[in-house]
Amino acid sequence: MLQAKEALAVANGTGEARWWLGQLAEIKATAADTGGLFSIVEVTGAANYEAPLHVHHREDEAFWVLDGAVTFEVGGTKIEAGVGDYAFGPRGMPHRYTVGKSGCRMLFILTPGGFEDLVRAMSVPAQTRSLPPQDGPPPDMERVRAIAATYGCELLA
Repeated sequence: MLQAKEALAVANGTGEARWWLGQLAEIKATAADTGGLFSIVEVTGAANYEAPLHVHHREDEAFWVLDGAVTFEVGGTKIEAGVGDYAFGPRGMPHRYTVGKSGCRMLFILTPGGFEDLVRAMSVPAQTRSLPPQDGPPPDMERVRAIAATYGCELLA
């Protein structure tokens, strides 16, 4: 049985900050922190950002909206979510999300832990705790697809 080894606190505005596919990702809890039990990543999404349809083969993913609004599509079901709302995407079920017109901030909670490794592999260290510049080149989706596969995820679109 996995078990965390010690207490941990991560203050607001701290955690490893990464620019990830046009979003700000702040890694709050890692597999190493939690004895492999879960990972938590705080994600700030730009207005109208749309994540690609994908599926996790290794972990379940929960979403908790902290600010703004987001529409989740999980297994073909659309879920409109706002501040304080929670949505769940079980492993093996295709899902994606679209950020609302004012942007959003949400927690990704994944079990078991390890998702932070995918985030690190697909991202760069954030120069500031803000959204990355939106005028850069689009991500190389073939590279993203290959990284996703390495970490047990599959891009479907």
